[in-house]
Amino acid sequence: MKSSNKKWTLLSAAGIFLLSTTLAGCQNASNPSPSTSSEPSNGTGTSQSGKGIDHSKPLTVTVYDNAANYQGEQTGWYGKLIKDKFNITLNILAPQVAGDQLYKTRTAAGNLGDLLIVDNSQLEELIPAGLVMDITDKVNNTKYLSKYVDNHFKPFNAAFDKVNPDGKIYAMPTFEADTSPTTFSEEIPYSSPIMPWDYYKGVGAPKLNNLTDLLNVLKEMQKKYPATPDGKKIVPITLWKDWDGGSMENARWLSNWYGYEQPDGTSTIQLNAKGDIVPLIDDNSMYKKILQFYFTANQMGLVDPDSASQDWNKVSEKLTNKQVLLLWYSWQRGFYNSIERGKNGDGNVAVPIADTHIIQSSDAYYGNGRVFAIGSKAKEPERIMELLDWMASPEGLRYYTNGFEGFNYEKTADGKLKLTEIGQTAFQKNTPVPDQYGGGGYQDGQSKINSMIMSDFVVDPDTGEFYNSTYWSSTIEANKTALTTDWQNTYNAENATEYYMKNNMIDIVPNINTSLGSDSSDIKNKRSQISDYVKNTSWKMVFAKSQAEFDQLWTKMKSDVVGLGWNDVVAVDTEKAQKIVKMRADATAGK
Repeated sequence: MKSSNKKWTLLSAAGIFLLSTTLAGCQNASNPSPSTSSEPSNGTGTSQSGKGIDHSKPLTVTVYDNAANYQGEQTGWYGKLIKDKFNITLNILAPQVAGDQLYKTRTAAGNLGDLLIVDNSQLEELIPAGLVMDITDKVNNTKYLSKYVDNHFKPFNAAFDKVNPDGKIYAMPTFEADTSPTTFSEEIPYSSPIMPWDYYKGVGAPKLNNLTDLLNVLKEMQKKYPATPDGKKIVPITLWKDWDGGSMENARWLSNWYGYEQPDGTSTIQLNAKGDIVPLIDDNSMYKKILQFYFTANQMGLVDPDSASQDWNKVSEKLTNKQVLLLWYSWQRGFYNSIERGKNGDGNVAVPIADTHIIQSSDAYYGNGRVFAIGSKAKEPERIMELLDWMASPEGLRYYTNGFEGFNYEKTADGKLKLTEIGQTAFQKNTPVPDQYGGGGYQDGQSKINSMIMSDFVVDPDTGEFYNSTYWSSTIEANKTALTTDWQNTYNAENATEYYMKNNMIDIVPNINTSLGSDSSDIKNKRSQISDYVKNTSWKMVFAKSQAEFDQLWTKMKSDVVGLGWNDVVAVDTEKAQKIVKMRADATAGK
């Protein structure tokens, strides 16, 4: 999980302060919804779009999935749904669980898997290696995905011209929105300061001018709220390692608060909205600023002592229990927030810091750094394509993002959708699912693929609203709670995005998702060694015993990485970033 919107964890969004997502790596959060309208089964598992496809024999599809936080067979209600509908069982291979060596081992053996969710840079290697299938004809013959060929899939694949000179479609990007390349639809930036509103108000809700003020208010909250009502320890800041890519992921994303991002496909630089490029190890880099912030926080006793040893799954438990005071991914709110809690003024909300100036990518019109592809040795690729087409259908999108009709949501008199009381908290409570749908806990049974081709920022043709339930008119109305109205009155804004816009505290840049060129074997080796060094040293710096040790580690890292080929990798990353800068300028100019 080495990139932006990739960390999303499956969440059922219930409310304007919840984001229905899918990722953490992302990054992120989503569910599924059982519409009964779109593609009814004919009794053999064949959907209407799959006429002529034989579903009589069970098919196990091996899914190599960079987005997955789970490895093994998809079980629970989503597993039953796919089995009943397509007679398919999904067997997920997750490098986040098994380690990066999994990719090397399986590509060396010539078969990565049947269905692949991989990074753009990996796709660039897999095409010339003959490990992904040309799906041009297959996509063009689908009922739903074919609608996105001209505006989404063709432009993306054509950019891989060095390995795809004929412009064939080898892959479909993940989490594509169908708004526009420059629109930002969400009501809160992807990464910004987020805290429990009741605890923040409980210490006087002081204005936060900078990170020092943030640390001080976290300290006050820690003193006043040391444990949850049932006795679980509350920690101001919790960190985790298992999403680290080219650097410390938890430091990467807080850099966005101050206008610098690490573009996907790079690991040694940060980029701002103006196009300025700053090496990660520059003394003035935002990466160093955030490492210093975490170090200072740890010196103040604010960092979870579990941080160096826990994984994301442990962190998500703490979020569900409201044991963490500072959140920074928008979708993390969904682990705790609910409409019911909002009525009592309880929930995690944006708490702006005056000196921040956030960099935020627009909606992922062209996707967000990963792709769906079919392995060249896939068994029965037509059945896999049928499954993917269904996943992009109204029925498939509702199941993935919102759960079951009658269980998670219901239709209203005006033909729109409304979350049920169960649906508002099914994710957090891991609500038991009726046996007819597969039984087990709702969260346990969600799609472990943890990724979508078309995102929930696509309009449902049956309702005229996004699939993302946060933006249903019924949810917005239900979310006029004490939490929402108190926040709105305090900040004189409808939501966090509007606040940041009104106060000139955010730069929204066009989302660029394209081929940035694959690394040569020499650069790949250097990048790997440098990344390991930077990650390890970053963690040591956060937990250094003194400022002197922190500074010594930084100075030594700056020197040592040069010997590992730093300048060569920076040169490659700078060239990639310049391509992004140009494409952003072109998108802004409407080219």
